[in-house]
Amino acid sequence: METSTARKGLFISFEGSEGCGKSTQIRLLAEALGGRDPLLLREPGGTPAGEIIRHLLQHAPEGDALTPEAELLLFAASRAQLVREVIRPALQAGRVVICDRFLDSTTVYQGVARRIPPEETARINAFAVGDCLPDITFLLDLDRATALARLGGRSQSADRIERESEEFFAAVRRGYLDLAAREPQRIRVLDASLPAESIASEILAELQQAGHF
Repeated sequence: METSTARKGLFISFEGSEGCGKSTQIRLLAEALGGRDPLLLREPGGTPAGEIIRHLLQHAPEGDALTPEAELLLFAASRAQLVREVIRPALQAGRVVICDRFLDSTTVYQGVARRIPPEETARINAFAVGDCLPDITFLLDLDRATALARLGGRSQSADRIERESEEFFAAVRRGYLDLAAREPQRIRVLDASLPAESIASEILAELQQAGHF
């Protein structure tokens, strides 16, 4: 059985569909926490092996025929490496870790939108991360029409998942909101249609209220 060491740091994850503004909010939070030297990570990726997996999942033509099950396992493989190589040591060293996506993305994108049975998705997620869960997760919720407007419509440079159907992204949004309703103690839902500065202030207030700062 895998063992873990008590962590001293803070693990924050950001979730949401394409165009919701995660990158902007992560940047603003990192600037606000600059004195604490936050570690910024992305999923899939964040390690040499994870970046190769990311390319396969998002851009490589060899990834076009991936089955939902293979896709889930590749995301989990990247995450398992990231947890053990980067996240867990950083938390044990007392650092603030901010991750662009984590296991909730797999729960929603592969489990809900790809229709993999939830118990299978949960089992793979648990195996990949062990006890390394975010202390707090910010879900940036945005309707699809606004997201597409922000993205400028569907781009030729969109990755494999960004090219999915509107039904797929409707399922993603429902899945995220359902997940947040089941885990309100960890997941904070934010209205991503608000001005970026307002959202950033709300994030800092949530962190302070939760006793993290």
